[in-house]
Amino acid sequence: MTTYAAPTDDTWFVVKHVLQIDRYSHLEGYDALDEGFFKAILDGVGRFASEVLAPLNQTGDMNGCTRNENGSVTTPPGFKAAYRQWLDAGWAALEGAAEFGGMGLPKIVSTAASEYVLSANQAFETYSGLTNAATAALAASASDELKALYLPRMTTGQWSGTMNLTEPHCGTDLGLLRTKATPNADGTFAISGTKIFITAGEHDLTENIVHLVLARLPDAPAGVRGISLFLVPKFIPDSDGAPGAQNSVSCGSIEHKMGIRGSATCTMNYDGATGWLVGEPHRGLSAMFVMMNSARLGVGQQGLAQAEAAFQNAKAYALDRRQGRALTGPSEPDKPADLLIVHPDVRRVLMEAKVYTEGLRALCLWGGLLVDVAEHSPDATERAEAEDRLALLTPVIKAFGSDKGFETAVNCQQIWGGHGYISENGVDQFVRDARIAMIYEGANAVQAMDLVGRKLGLRGGKTFECFVEDVEGLISNTSSRPELAKISTSLDRAASDVKAAAIWLQRRGAAEPDDLGAGATAFLHMFGVVTLGFMWLRMAEAALSDGAASDQRSGFLTTKLLAAQFYASRILPETASLRAKVEAGSEIMMAMSPCDF
Repeated sequence: MTTYAAPTDDTWFVVKHVLQIDRYSHLEGYDALDEGFFKAILDGVGRFASEVLAPLNQTGDMNGCTRNENGSVTTPPGFKAAYRQWLDAGWAALEGAAEFGGMGLPKIVSTAASEYVLSANQAFETYSGLTNAATAALAASASDELKALYLPRMTTGQWSGTMNLTEPHCGTDLGLLRTKATPNADGTFAISGTKIFITAGEHDLTENIVHLVLARLPDAPAGVRGISLFLVPKFIPDSDGAPGAQNSVSCGSIEHKMGIRGSATCTMNYDGATGWLVGEPHRGLSAMFVMMNSARLGVGQQGLAQAEAAFQNAKAYALDRRQGRALTGPSEPDKPADLLIVHPDVRRVLMEAKVYTEGLRALCLWGGLLVDVAEHSPDATERAEAEDRLALLTPVIKAFGSDKGFETAVNCQQIWGGHGYISENGVDQFVRDARIAMIYEGANAVQAMDLVGRKLGLRGGKTFECFVEDVEGLISNTSSRPELAKISTSLDRAASDVKAAAIWLQRRGAAEPDDLGAGATAFLHMFGVVTLGFMWLRMAEAALSDGAASDQRSGFLTTKLLAAQFYASRILPETASLRAKVEAGSEIMMAMSPCDF
């Protein structure tokens, strides 16, 4: 069986010394976010993840969910009891608004905590993770009446929430959706249609499930401009707000999947179900985007989480399994073979896993901080700049995070050799669970197109330029320090590559749109490499600070510097080949006849 331990020391290092949260006491919730309290949250959720959720991970994978004859769904053994413990501990309410029963803690806290839950048991997290996203969407767009009824129950995890977009004939292209919303005399709407791939669409963990459903009104214009958002509960609340009559919504089937088998992925049938309009008519997609953007940041973190779990177990195996001898001669002559850790290529895999997981952790936590600044800064300029920066980084966090998360899980499985392919050891589950993050909440190719087609042009390109200026500013400030000079030089070359590739795409995009599509994924990876390089230089600089020296073990800080040097020498040079791919254009790939593929 696999094991997991929450990396609380690394989280705190990033929060305290890299992001320097002490500088944000002007933000709501940060003034009370002292070290003892923050660490208590990390330790508490970390223990829950390792002691309660991790032991259920393989159980959920082996048993999956069961759809019963009456259409209800039973979650895997142990999930229901664990969810009750989750609620009783108050962890479900970490980021919820205090006015609705939540703890009202900053996003950076819930970001840190959710990583631990995802690493321990990604399938379990889907039930609460999407509820948080649905709550955010309702808080932003629902009427006061709907907020008063639903948000207190969803914030505390008593009721759960879902996101209903995809239909059998349309996924990414939501303009094709057919689900209908017919007005009722009492101001509600009758929702009819079928939605597929609905995460946690039906289950036995909460007493009610609140579906947020995209549908079309009778007078809706064609395309995405004609989509509205509706709240459709499984049970219609009675006059006291308790779950009342069963609504006309049912789970037609559950999917049998490659991974996250403990998460119920449902086909949901709406047969004139009673729903309430959320926000304005025909503007449902913009209301739903609040939920989608929150989910995309969470999905990027899923890549990090599975990479971290796979890395921990690969490291443990490399320190225990004996195979062959060190190239320089036996490391332990009195033993029949040396440990796997003596082999350079095993170390390469572990080092790559280390720099991706720790780099992505820093990036995701920065994303959580940007959410807090964008939502709570009293300074309008600071809010706008954080919002723009977050918009630029969201496709990178989602797509680069999930791509590298899956890649890392596969590479760590390789360390186990044939034993990693045997299900009883549990390592294969990390690979299978990580795979979905590259697909849902906007497939990664769509994220890449969003980056090159929309985000590079934010504010006339100023958002991207400001980010690059920040990278260059850090390089300038650190290049004269002997311990950081090589890292700075390598990042400087990589930043030059990404600037040149961005200019090339912007010049070519108008004349030859296919060039954008052909180079989008390579550019996103290049941007991701540079963004993590930026985080690694920040971590290396922080590791040399007096504050970190008094707060962290010397071995921890030495390892940070070594990892930053590894990233600079082995990962950052990849931008040169990625730039060549971007600038290769689309001519050759578009020249082949479709039938010749």
